[in-house]
Amino acid sequence: MLGSFSLRNRPFLPLYGEVDDFSNLSALIVDAQAGMRNGLRGMLSQIGLREIEDAAAANIGLQKLKQRQYDLVFCEYHLGEGQDGQHFLEDARHHGLLPLSAIFILVTGESDQGCVAGAAELAPSDYLLKPFAADLLHERIERSLARRTAFLPAYRAMEATNLHAAITYCGGAAERFPQYLLDFLRLKAELHLAIGEPDAAQAIYQQVIDAKAVPWAKLGLGKSLFMQKRYADAEQALAALTLENRQFVDAYDWLARAREALGDFKAAQRAIQDAVAVSPHALRRLRRLGEVALEAGDAEAAERALAEVVRKGKYSEYRDPEDHMLLVRSQVARNDRQGAEKTVRDLEKSMHGLKKTEACAALSSALVYEQAGETDKAKAALARALAAAPPEAGLSARAKLQMASSCLAHAMDAEAGELLQDVMRNAADGAVMERAKGVLRNAGKAELADQMETRISGEVVELVSQGASRAHSGDHEGAVALMLEAAKKMPGNVQVAFNAALALLKHIEHRGWDHGMAACAKEFLDRARKADPAAGRISALVAYYHGMLGKYGMEKGPGSN
Repeated sequence: MLGSFSLRNRPFLPLYGEVDDFSNLSALIVDAQAGMRNGLRGMLSQIGLREIEDAAAANIGLQKLKQRQYDLVFCEYHLGEGQDGQHFLEDARHHGLLPLSAIFILVTGESDQGCVAGAAELAPSDYLLKPFAADLLHERIERSLARRTAFLPAYRAMEATNLHAAITYCGGAAERFPQYLLDFLRLKAELHLAIGEPDAAQAIYQQVIDAKAVPWAKLGLGKSLFMQKRYADAEQALAALTLENRQFVDAYDWLARAREALGDFKAAQRAIQDAVAVSPHALRRLRRLGEVALEAGDAEAAERALAEVVRKGKYSEYRDPEDHMLLVRSQVARNDRQGAEKTVRDLEKSMHGLKKTEACAALSSALVYEQAGETDKAKAALARALAAAPPEAGLSARAKLQMASSCLAHAMDAEAGELLQDVMRNAADGAVMERAKGVLRNAGKAELADQMETRISGEVVELVSQGASRAHSGDHEGAVALMLEAAKKMPGNVQVAFNAALALLKHIEHRGWDHGMAACAKEFLDRARKADPAAGRISALVAYYHGMLGKYGMEKGPGSN
C-alpha cells in the first residue's frame, strides 16, 4: 500500500560500481566552439568512452539524433546564432529523437536565472557548470547511469506502449531502489494519467503530499483534477501552488489551461506571462502566450510574444510557417499594415519550400487585405490559400478555422463549410469543436453550427455502428476495411481512431497474428491516447492490445527491441 511508505531513514543501495565501465557507451557533443568540443571529447576519452561524435550546430545535432541513438548527449547552452541548448532539447523531445533511456547533460557557464530555470523545466538528466574537471564529469555520468539502470525496465515497457507493465514495475522498484522512491512514485502517477486514470494518479499525489508536500505532487494533483474536468478545483489548487512556489513554471502552464477551460482568457494570459517571466526562452510557451493573448484581445502582448517566436523559430530544424501567420494576425489587429506586410515577405523568404508556406503566406495576405477593406484582393488571396491547402499540407485546425472565418467574411460560404466540416470531423476534443462552432456563431450562423455538429456526429456514429455490425457478423476483414477508410477521411477523430484499433485487434484475435495490423492498431491507439488520455475506454483497449501480444508471444510489441 502506498499509504505505508516513509520518506525518512530509507537505506540506499550502492549502484555506482555496476556502471563504472564506460567503454561501451556512445556520446554526442553539441557545441559551436571547436575548442570546447575537443576538450570534452578528450575528457570523455580519458574516463573510458570510445564512441564519441560531435556537432557544431543544433540542426546538425538533430540530424545525427535522427540517424541513430546515443547513450549520452552533452549540449552547450549557448550554440551561437539561432538556437540554444534549451531549444535543442525542446525540439529533440518534442519530435521523439531522444529515447527515454538517453542521458542528456546540459553544459553551461550561464548564471542567468531565466536560462537556468528554462533548462531545469525541461528536466535534463543533469547539468554541468563550466569549468569542470574529468573527475566531476565521471561522477555525473556514473550517477545518471545508476538511475537509468533502475528505471530501464520501466522505460522499455513505456517505449513498447505497455504502460500497465511500467506501472507494475514502478510499484516493485520503489522498494528495490529506495533512493529513487519519490521518482518512482512520480513516474507511476504520470503513467496513470497517461492511460486515463486520473483518480489513481490523484491518490498517489495526495499521499505524497500528506507525507512531504513537494511541489511536483501538488502540480500532479492539479493535473489530475483538470483531467477529471474539475476545472474550478484544478484552478484553485494550481493558483495556490504558484503563490507558494513562484519559480515552478509548469504550474503556471496548467493554471492557464484550467483558466482557458473556464473561459477566462485574460486570467490564462496572466498565468502564461508569469511563466515566461521566470523562463523566457521556451518557444512553445511563447507561442501559447501569443495564441491566448489573441483570444483575450491583447494584440500588443500577442505581437511581442509571436515576434520572438518567429525570430528564434526560423533557425529551428522544425520551424513552422503558422507562427508568421499568427504574428500577422496580431499586427493586423493593431492596424500595423506595414509590419504585417513585412512579416509576410519574411515568411515567403525564410520558409520557402516548406509545405505550409504557400497557404500561410496567402492567408496572411488575405488578412492584411481584409483589414484594409480591399475585398477583391482579399478574396483572390483566399482562393490561393485554399488551393495551397490540401490535406497533405498539414495545416492545423487553428489555421483552417482562421481561413474559414475569412471565407465567411467574404461570402465564400461553401468554401468555409468544407473547412469547418473537416475541422469538426477531425476535432481531437470538445474545445476544438466549440471553436469551430464559434466561427459560425460569430458570422451569425449559430443554428447552422449546431446542425453541422449533429450531422457530423451522426456520420461518425453510423460508421462505427457499421464497423461493429460487420465484426459481429464475422466479417472482420470488412470491419477493418471500413474503419481504415473512415480513419483516412477523419485522421484526427478520436472515436474513429479508437474503433479502427478495435477492429484491427478483433481481426487479430479471430484470424491470427498479423504484424502489419498490430503495428497499425498501435498507431491508432497512440493517436487516440495522445488526443484524449483521460478516456477510460482507451486504457481498456490498450490492455486488450497487450493481451493480443501476450497471446501470440509478441509481448515486446511491433517495432520494439
